Amino acid sequence: MSHVTIPAGYKSTLSLYETQEAIALIKKTFESNLCHALNLKRVSAPLFVDRASGLNDDLNGVERPVSFDMLETGEEAQVVHSLAKWKRYALARYRFPLGEGLYTDMNAIRRDETLDNLHSVYVDQWDWEKVIREEDRTMDLLRDTMERIVTAICITLDRIKWEYPQVKTALERQIAFVTTQELEDLYPDKTPKERENLFLRDHHTACILQIGGALRSGRPHDGRAPDYDDWQLNGDIMFWNEVLGCAFEISSMGIRVSPQSLDEQLRLSGHEERRALPFHQALLRGELPFTIGGGIGQSRLCMLLLGKAHIGEVQSSYWDADTRAQCEKAGIVLL
Repeated sequence: MSHVTIPAGYKSTLSLYETQEAIALIKKTFESNLCHALNLKRVSAPLFVDRASGLNDDLNGVERPVSFDMLETGEEAQVVHSLAKWKRYALARYRFPLGEGLYTDMNAIRRDETLDNLHSVYVDQWDWEKVIREEDRTMDLLRDTMERIVTAICITLDRIKWEYPQVKTALERQIAFVTTQELEDLYPDKTPKERENLFLRDHHTACILQIGGALRSGRPHDGRAPDYDDWQLNGDIMFWNEVLGCAFEISSMGIRVSPQSLDEQLRLSGHEERRALPFHQALLRGELPFTIGGGIGQSRLCMLLLGKAHIGEVQSSYWDADTRAQCEKAGIVLL
């Protein structure tokens, strides 16, 4: 079923050939900016992990991972949803020092994703993770890191507009920070997505903080797995998308769970059984470093900076026949 929206009067400012050039420039430029901003080094990462390891990201807990059995061993592997937990394990294994971190290209298949202008079954991210001290697990560090990422994005846009002056995208560099409880208090009769749209319409760049736990209404703003982000120290980086007229998430990130917050969040979420998994046991025993990390959508960033109306204009994925027909009629070229 198609969920595509065609903005009135939309026309890409770049040709198909220019779009491919610009995507390459964005990825090269932003990777360099991100590494300098957060002191990161690139590493290789898996496309799939052992199902029994507990390393796969469970997202909201209902998405079905793509899995397959290996002929040679008979064991079951899962294509990753993200690398949220694997990165923390890798920092320990590779012996990354305090204050340094890693980033990698993360490619995932999310078979249950709704296909629309912003979502695809194919996900590509820069996944990153950095070693911090226990005493650095503060809202101040989270906010500073978010500001650094927003700056890296804005500098990348400057480079794109230098090379392609026909690109008219404008981003607000001043960030409005707001917690999910503050959003609920501001717009108590609205859904979480409606709250985000209303807030971003007014502020244009925002970081939505503290996602996962129940609000005073008894419902969470959005789902978060209990075993990577600390729900009190996480958030989403969002921009106002002028082309689509909506809030536009670029990054989900946070300070990762401590043994204590993992223990509490497993209990609150009703996932006590995960305590038996190897990753969770290592974390509860205090064998993994304290970290901060997140994912930054590669296609999302390209879509935003280049002023594209559909994520299929910047990534090659699967689209249903109705979506392809509507986009073709509107002159939107899907890769």
